[in-house]
Amino acid sequence: MLAGGTTGYVVIEGWSAWDAFYMTVTTVATVGFREVHELSRAGQVFTVLLIVSGVGTAFYTATLLATTIVEGGLQRRFERRRTTSMLQQLRDHFILCGHGRIGSMIADELDRQRVPFVIIERDPARVRAVIDRGWIGMEADASQEDVLTRAGINRARGLIAAVGTDAENVYTVLTARVMRPDLFIIARVESDDAEHKLRRAGADRVISPYHIGAAHMVQTALRPAVVDFVQLATSSGHLELSMEQVRVPSPSTVVGKSLVESGIRQKFGVIIVAIKRSDGAMEFNPPSEAVIRGGDELVVLGGAESVKALEEMIAA
Repeated sequence: MLAGGTTGYVVIEGWSAWDAFYMTVTTVATVGFREVHELSRAGQVFTVLLIVSGVGTAFYTATLLATTIVEGGLQRRFERRRTTSMLQQLRDHFILCGHGRIGSMIADELDRQRVPFVIIERDPARVRAVIDRGWIGMEADASQEDVLTRAGINRARGLIAAVGTDAENVYTVLTARVMRPDLFIIARVESDDAEHKLRRAGADRVISPYHIGAAHMVQTALRPAVVDFVQLATSSGHLELSMEQVRVPSPSTVVGKSLVESGIRQKFGVIIVAIKRSDGAMEFNPPSEAVIRGGDELVVLGGAESVKALEEMIAA
């Protein structure tokens, strides 16, 4: 409006740019102190049009702003900015694709264990429920590269594909694997014939909720005490006992030492249940002379504070 009005007075009345701009501002603002110069009939007609257009634009802008606020558009913009800011700060997090029955349970467990994560879901109602709980949610397709980039896949600890169908999970896993060859990926599978497809797409672990549920029920029926112990050791609700895996970095004070030389059992009072070697081999109930190497993962059982102290010592 300012540019058009200024140009109009310069062309119609032949005024200087400043006089034309000053006249336009006072006219559009409906202040109207005075006319800078006498107006011709054409100038008067242009002024009337400028007043009507200026007032109409002001009313339209006010209506649009009010509509945006009433319909929640402004709130959604703030939420998007908040989500973007939180995503940029995430480090060593999990990307959870899907927030259905399985995905919501996974999110609850991650939240209980205070593990950072972001949820990607296409259903707006589910995304709204995620945001209402204070979690980070994105309404998008998890199989798109730009979506995974916004979710911080380059900084992520792992990805969990728990979308509704096997086909969507395959595309999501394939996209993530291409973007991050070293990313740890877990995929949910519905049908048996889709398991090998997910593994070929790049999933490190393929989980069938039905198979796990059936196996757990059988184990509970046959060995209830064993199941109770494992649940006690792995559940975040029992802080007095914790079973964790502790990764040994290459530059560490325990690298090259045996278990007895490292003093882990004596100092922290934890039990070394197993050692997962860097080549994938698993040593259960390792002997005292077993040597710790860089890249190994120690599966330890003990008090939560003792395990945390062990992690800090090994990482130092």
